[in-house]
Amino acid sequence: MSRRLVGTIAPVLAVMVVLALPLVTTDRYLFKVLTFVGLNLIVVAGLALLFGYAGQISLGHAAFFGIGAYTVGYLTADGAVPWLIATLAATVLAALVGFTLALPMLRLKGHYLGMATLGFSEIMTVLFVEARGITGGNDGLRGIPYPVLGPFKIATPGGVYLLVWITAIIVLVLAGNLVRTRPGRALRALHGAELGAQACGIDTGRLRVQVFALSAGLAGLAGALYASSVGYVSPTTFSLEFSVLLVAMIVLGGTGSIAGPVAACVGLTLLPYVDALIPGLPREAVSFLQDWEADIAGIVMILVLLFAPGGVAGLIRSMTRAGDSR
Repeated sequence: MSRRLVGTIAPVLAVMVVLALPLVTTDRYLFKVLTFVGLNLIVVAGLALLFGYAGQISLGHAAFFGIGAYTVGYLTADGAVPWLIATLAATVLAALVGFTLALPMLRLKGHYLGMATLGFSEIMTVLFVEARGITGGNDGLRGIPYPVLGPFKIATPGGVYLLVWITAIIVLVLAGNLVRTRPGRALRALHGAELGAQACGIDTGRLRVQVFALSAGLAGLAGALYASSVGYVSPTTFSLEFSVLLVAMIVLGGTGSIAGPVAACVGLTLLPYVDALIPGLPREAVSFLQDWEADIAGIVMILVLLFAPGGVAGLIRSMTRAGDSR
């Protein structure tokens, strides 16, 4: 079976399994876990474009996730604003903040950009705590209503799961198509040969700002869906550990790929919930994986950088070339 055929069939089968799951189970915990996977996939799709293709590292995407979550929580309180409008507002606000943040950071690259976004994330964490009138401070926002689409209230775990995963699938398909277009090729050029891209007439500064804003907007969208899914948000959710975990997903999955980070995202997100996937594991092992998730992700990221810089996607490409050469 050819590589192209496998690359077409596998995603289709995965989508069919995801969408059919509510027909074969009503396990609330399983839906909760897989909903978190879908939410992280939305953020990772944007980070894959920003970091994996454009080569712009960000340690601040937990903050954009938080902006989306708090925006929806605040706007939908007591039904003040319809859910769909609040979600769109959360996405746009996160994108605008990302756009505004990217402008003064045009000249920053690599570690300097990472440190700048880390500083932004820490500032937002303080704001999430101190802006009590909007965020509820350390107590957070409670009683955030479930999503409502027209006359339909999505108030079941299975319904929320489907909403999140349908959104994630749409985002991943659009991201996958984007990298095959002219702007996608420009992103590759921005990462690999910026001077050459400029010589070809590509406005690299403008492109860098645009992809940062897009990535921030997707993180805001995921945050909005998260708030509506769990009904509660607090500052501890949007920590540096979450940002590091997201970056680890891109590094482990491999830059210059969408499929690799998707696989890494699924694996690392499921790590704390391994007890639900592998019944009978010792309680100590489960507790260790749950408490040290971010640390494990960091160690894995270092090992991948040392021994497999191409990540999951690079390993697959290497094995494919080896198979083709035989």
